[in-house]
Amino acid sequence: MITNFKIENYKSINKLTIDLGRVNVFIGENGCGKSNIIEAIALASAATEDKLDNEFLTARGVRVTVPKLMRSAYELDNIDSPIKVSFTVDNDYSFEYELLNDNLQYSKWMAKPTTSSEEFDKQISDVLASELDKNSTLYKFIEVSAKLVKLSPQINKIRNDRIYVKFDDVLKTIYALLTGGQFENFLIYSPENTSLRIFEKEGQIEPLGVNGEGLFKLIKYFSTQTESGSLEEIKRYLQVFDWFKDFSVPEKLFEGESYLQIQDRYIDKSIELDQRSSNEGFLFVLFYLALLVSDKTPSFFAIDNIEASLNPKLCTKLIKTVAELSERHQKQVILTTHSPSVLDGLNLNDPEQKLFLVYRNKLGHTTIKELEKPKNMNGQEPVRLSEAFLRGYIGGLPKNFSL
Repeated sequence: MITNFKIENYKSINKLTIDLGRVNVFIGENGCGKSNIIEAIALASAATEDKLDNEFLTARGVRVTVPKLMRSAYELDNIDSPIKVSFTVDNDYSFEYELLNDNLQYSKWMAKPTTSSEEFDKQISDVLASELDKNSTLYKFIEVSAKLVKLSPQINKIRNDRIYVKFDDVLKTIYALLTGGQFENFLIYSPENTSLRIFEKEGQIEPLGVNGEGLFKLIKYFSTQTESGSLEEIKRYLQVFDWFKDFSVPEKLFEGESYLQIQDRYIDKSIELDQRSSNEGFLFVLFYLALLVSDKTPSFFAIDNIEASLNPKLCTKLIKTVAELSERHQKQVILTTHSPSVLDGLNLNDPEQKLFLVYRNKLGHTTIKELEKPKNMNGQEPVRLSEAFLRGYIGGLPKNFSL
């Protein structure tokens, strides 16, 4: 799990540090920088794979613009400075990168690992001591590479030498072992009603695209993997909809057809419903459940505006469900919201569930702070988080106008 994240010089962020839990909810007024923070995490994820091209970032939910506008513009010098990201895995292993771009036409971003040599040596030792068989090829590769990295200035001068090994190649190998693939596939999901209804539409990323593409294909996969119990688990949680009875994937479909048969308990079963005639809130919840229970989806991801199309009471129930499923299926999630009802689904007595206020400080920089559970006042019961939010007790509301 990613337990700490730091970012410098990205859009509205000058410098920011955040300690993450398993379920993290961001609140704040429009334009405060909630999306910028999760985009910065997506950038760090892309940096671990050195895949910072626009196509890769856009497909992962990042709003890409010209390089100079990807940096914070509080000081003109910043538009040439690197974006700096670092993250810590399970409170043990830290990784740092600088993201570089010369701002020229068609220039590409590059990721430069900047982890200190001392930390690098420690991480190599940890891997060699606990993760690998000493007789394995990978053990020998890392052992030799670690020695060569210290000679990288000399090796860089001999590019045609077969022994040439780059620092970042070694770091990637070690990183993959230490994280177990937790971070490199981070996505920002923002499902859309149209994408959820058109099951034939496929995204660039499998199994689920950031706008909801690929949902039918994943549900169909669940139907063939009966031993996993994923489909039954999803159906069980869909009972939050009073009208829902069941759904199925037709065994025989014409080529190009993609639809679900959905049963409404109040309608005769001879009348067939599909996703095109279903309630949109149902499709959003179905998407979130599939995302959480699948072992094919990322283990760390964000959902932007999770309250979209959902009843307030359903929002509260959904967040409780997210907490349950993320623990059961070893997922880590970041959720952004403007809905007070989402907050009531959080259990702030659980250290793995966290609520963060995102705001702009007096200089306009995006800032973040963790919010604690409201305490009793003079023996009175504390107000619900939703009430505290609406009354302005915890921040996150505009102050430049009144109603």
